[in-house]
Amino acid sequence: MPDISASLDTPRLILRQWHADDYEPFAALNADPKVMEYFPGILDRSESDDMAEIIKADIKRRGWGLWAVEEKDSTAFIGFVGLHEPRVDLSFTPCVEIGWRLAYKFWGKGYATEAAQRALAFGFETLDLLEIVSFTTTGNLRSQRVMKKLGLHNTHQNFQHPSVPEASSLREHVLYTINQQEWKQTQCKTRY
Repeated sequence: MPDISASLDTPRLILRQWHADDYEPFAALNADPKVMEYFPGILDRSESDDMAEIIKADIKRRGWGLWAVEEKDSTAFIGFVGLHEPRVDLSFTPCVEIGWRLAYKFWGKGYATEAAQRALAFGFETLDLLEIVSFTTTGNLRSQRVMKKLGLHNTHQNFQHPSVPEASSLREHVLYTINQQEWKQTQCKTRY
């Protein structure tokens, strides 16, 4: 198991285990309608804290997960980025997905891409994963742009997410993937 006390660094960010003082800013971003636009709803403080506890426990148990992301210059918690095993039954599970959720004031700085590049490197180099997936609702073009920047490709195998209500316009999701060989090829072009 990877060392859970270790953190992952990028030029501007630290991906690390969660701290108690991350919960308040995490709750604020989970209550922000802009951040949660492509989710079924915002989270209240209790729901947000429960989510953080689950994420923290996953990292403790496995040594990896959806790491808390800290901006190096300010030491501010800006959200999470990392790897996750979906808990819902999907046509392509079991799998490892890469995901992110950042506070709105940190959007547009390339942080999601920078941190996700580091998480992909960890997944393929340290965990020796053969493939990593990512998915989002069809309308979330911002996240799809990040997926493309990371070298993931659209499988054109859209699916109905079982955790989203049937009548919701957010139910249809796109599935992006990248395998280890494809990722290695992208390293000639980009590096965190």
